[in-house]
Amino acid sequence: MKIVTSLSFQGQCREAFGFYAEVLGGRITRAMTYADAPPDMPIADDKYRGWLMHCWLEVGDQALMGADMDTAWAPNIDKPKNGFDVTLHTEDRAQAARWFERLSEGGRVVMAFGETFWSPGFGSLIDKFGIPWMINVVPPPGWAPSQA
Repeated sequence: MKIVTSLSFQGQCREAFGFYAEVLGGRITRAMTYADAPPDMPIADDKYRGWLMHCWLEVGDQALMGADMDTAWAPNIDKPKNGFDVTLHTEDRAQAARWFERLSEGGRVVMAFGETFWSPGFGSLIDKFGIPWMINVVPPPGWAPSQA
């Protein structure tokens, strides 16, 4: 089984997934526009034809899925994302710090990246596309937080 998070945007899916592929070292294996849909699928406005109906980003053995949505199809798409985070775990603190710095570019840091009582490195942010992220370093066996 694989659990895959699907992210929704309002016309920025292609840009967001290109950014995520660059930051995470992944590759987009599918990017289907609404124009690629069967002819009987109603598209109310030509502006949606270039929007992504389905996007798939592979990063190692993990994946993210995404699509562009309009408020007519997803009434809360224009509201801040709430109740989830895309969470990245790694044992490499330097890699986690790089992910955090890049993903926070143009976004908003919620909790600055740094050591916590549970991790050698943790931080949370909302990226420039409105997607919430948590970056966490998995502590090695025997790890203990630094003494202040």
